[in-house]
Amino acid sequence: MRVALITGAAGGIGSATVARLLAQGYAVVGVDREAAVVPESERAAHVRGDVRDQRVLESAVALAVERWGRLDAVVAAAAVIAGGRPLWETPPEEFDDLWEADARTVWQTAVAAVPVMLAGPDPSGCRFVAVASAAAHQGLFGLGAYVAAKHAVVGLVKGLAADLVGTGVTACAVSPGSTRTPMLDATADIYGLPDAETFAGHQLLRRLLDPDEVAATLAFCCSREAAVLNGSVVSATGGFS
Repeated sequence: MRVALITGAAGGIGSATVARLLAQGYAVVGVDREAAVVPESERAAHVRGDVRDQRVLESAVALAVERWGRLDAVVAAAAVIAGGRPLWETPPEEFDDLWEADARTVWQTAVAAVPVMLAGPDPSGCRFVAVASAAAHQGLFGLGAYVAAKHAVVGLVKGLAADLVGTGVTACAVSPGSTRTPMLDATADIYGLPDAETFAGHQLLRRLLDPDEVAATLAFCCSREAAVLNGSVVSATGGFS
């Protein structure tokens, strides 16, 4: 049985990924400052805490090893969003919060999880996956600090993949487009829009993505077959522009 760790596990994409991996037979440890959305069971555990705290991540990794003896896949999905001002008017505390929550936590998750995967029974089957964003590839009005943090996620994954050469463990990122989540609702509020449905017009699909659609992509990235994606950024944007 493969074992996965997912940060941001109580959020829209995170909780959908927990459910998707459980359905595929994984055991899953979720981490989030909110309570678990998916009930705990023989194959599902949840650590409640802020992923910006390294001790929370280390305890989640330790729980996976203690309960199931291994860690095969990690999905770093935790993130927040803020903005609404030009970059030069962004308060330092807002910039710092976005950097810590959206970029630094990816590095922290790797620090906690990668050594355990390298020392595990099957490094060649281990996958580190970070959730980036369509914002990791272009500028977005009023979201300069968020854009910067998500660009950093891509850089972190590419650097990690290079450092993992020859180990069998691989790293990649997935960039979702506008997905029906509370974070997208918050983005609509930042822009003063009546609801998140407005963003559908910016995707070639002409609809919002469902979290489970993005979770399906993330689940594949967690699989042994996803070794070919090492160092890649997978676009799951629905044609965002």
